[in-house]
Amino acid sequence: MTPDDTVPFIIPIDGVLDLHAFAPQDAASVVEEYLGACLDKGIYEVRIIHGKGIGALRRTVHALLERHPSVISFGLDPGPSGWGTTLVRLKD
Repeated sequence: MTPDDTVPFIIPIDGVLDLHAFAPQDAASVVEEYLGACLDKGIYEVRIIHGKGIGALRRTVHALLERHPSVISFGLDPGPSGWGTTLVRLKD
């Protein structure tokens, strides 16, 4: 395999998206596609794991969620994962 070869990345559509496996510049498109796939499967509560870090990825995710037409609400997980995970409610 050469460096130019790309291998498709299969993400399980189960309502939990961990963005650690993706490049930060791909996060918005990954979240967008994942939310669409969740809606197609009838999943209306989604956990997006973006990590804590300096907050750049969290801000990217939240900016997308603010303008996404299928998002009812979103906020940081009040549980132990705290501000490293965002919980999202989608319209059914």
